[in-house]
Amino acid sequence: MRLDETELVRWGNHIGQAIKAPAFIGLSGELGAGKSVLARAIGTGAGVAAPMPSPSYTLVHRYPAAAGRTLVHIDLYRINSPDDLWELGWSQLADTDEIVLVEWPARAGFLLPEDRWLIELACPVGLPGMRDVEVRRIGSPPELAEFSMVPLDQ
Repeated sequence: MRLDETELVRWGNHIGQAIKAPAFIGLSGELGAGKSVLARAIGTGAGVAAPMPSPSYTLVHRYPAAAGRTLVHIDLYRINSPDDLWELGWSQLADTDEIVLVEWPARAGFLLPEDRWLIELACPVGLPGMRDVEVRRIGSPPELAEFSMVPLDQ
């Protein structure tokens, strides 16, 4: 699907409101594709009240969310090897109350969970402000809000 930034944010908010924990969502795309924009929107929808800066340098941010959930936002851009993930507490991710958002998930390699969503974002050539979005379900993660389910009046 192709979304402008407003639609991407609206969809992310809806995902955050609707997704059941535990959930793991990988966010892929080149620099500037909108991964952090979508992560912040999912966080807002999940009830995160704090600002959500990109975790590019700190690698992991944890936020309390609504309904006793925790949103974990991870950026693996600076990870050189899946072996580096153990220092981030990787094995404890996606506990029963966590929604885990991982930017650059391919860098986790074989350590990615069996049940996950992958959202690929791309900037189409010649269409500034637009994002091509591809969503893939891998295994049996909890349902993800489809864009068509988002009320247009939000």
